[in-house]
Amino acid sequence: MNVMGIIFTNDASLGELTDKRTMASLPFGGRYRQVDFALSNLSCAGVRHVGVISRHNYQSLMNHIGDGEEWGLELEEGGLEFLTPYAMSVTHTYRGKLESLAHAMDFLEYGADDELVVMIDSAVLSNIDLNKVLAAHVQSGKDITVVTKAGVCNGEKIIDLALKLENGEVTDMVVDYAAGEDYLASMDMFVLNKKWMIQQVKEVIARDKFHMDRDLVLGGWQRGKVSVNVYQFEGVALFNESVEEYYYNSLALINKDIRHDVFHGAHPIYTKVRDRVPTYYGEGCDIENCLAADGCMLEGQVKNSVLFRQVTVNKGAEVEDCVIMNDAVIGEGSELKYVILDKNVTVTPGAKLIGTKKNPIIVKRGETV
Repeated sequence: MNVMGIIFTNDASLGELTDKRTMASLPFGGRYRQVDFALSNLSCAGVRHVGVISRHNYQSLMNHIGDGEEWGLELEEGGLEFLTPYAMSVTHTYRGKLESLAHAMDFLEYGADDELVVMIDSAVLSNIDLNKVLAAHVQSGKDITVVTKAGVCNGEKIIDLALKLENGEVTDMVVDYAAGEDYLASMDMFVLNKKWMIQQVKEVIARDKFHMDRDLVLGGWQRGKVSVNVYQFEGVALFNESVEEYYYNSLALINKDIRHDVFHGAHPIYTKVRDRVPTYYGEGCDIENCLAADGCMLEGQVKNSVLFRQVTVNKGAEVEDCVIMNDAVIGEGSELKYVILDKNVTVTPGAKLIGTKKNPIIVKRGETV
């Protein structure tokens, strides 16, 4: 069965972390970008026709993906393609995924052999066997399959789309609502028949509707025109939809069980290869409960933190409960707690940065503090 993949880079704001990059290109887990999960899930399911839809700030994403070789994809027509529906307009107001799909209709209609479409967002990370999802969709005979995760809805977190099941059938749906614990949270991952999806996009857009969750899934289901199947994912799903969640989920990777599920669950997660020398641990360093990538120079004290490639922690520096991205330099005698340092940040000797778990301090890329 031929399958097309659509990756939405998600331009939701994580404050200073996404000022100049898409959610898809946000670094995560020491060596990866968030888009690596969607690309790896699709590639390992044998999906080779993939479109990446982005509105703006996609240069770093294109630099990361390159020609797609690391994921077994080829950057060419009929393979991996970057789709930028609003490249000619800087003032256009984004109205929803359906509008993006409408602007990418040439890509959607290319390749008559594609029977199904898998749509994946870049804000929810998982290591999922899409072959099982595709099989469940076909077996259900429904118009659309929504991949969901239990235990996310808690009556406080606003969920894009939440569904309630009874005897395996959907009995209720809500959109952009803090659903209770008896609801399943959509992972913003859908499977649809391609011809049906193209028809639905054209019809819904013609009625001045643009929202995937509200107008197609919920609206179609309420009118009895769209049948919905639910696939419940049992593995780890990381919802990085706020700075607090990104920070919490980054540090959760220190737990080896979570780390193994996320990076080696159904298959490996691939990323752009950047080989570095092994990390250097100085004679007087004290490293406890950390995830450290290659190329680091560690001579200070680091605890409960995630360190990306080529991070330098100088003597006398104390780092605790932090996420430190590539090429950051932490000066002697400095103190950092509950901090996210973006790439190429320099912390001067003796500096003190103390945030909180719910509001970690973010230092923008390339800054000196």
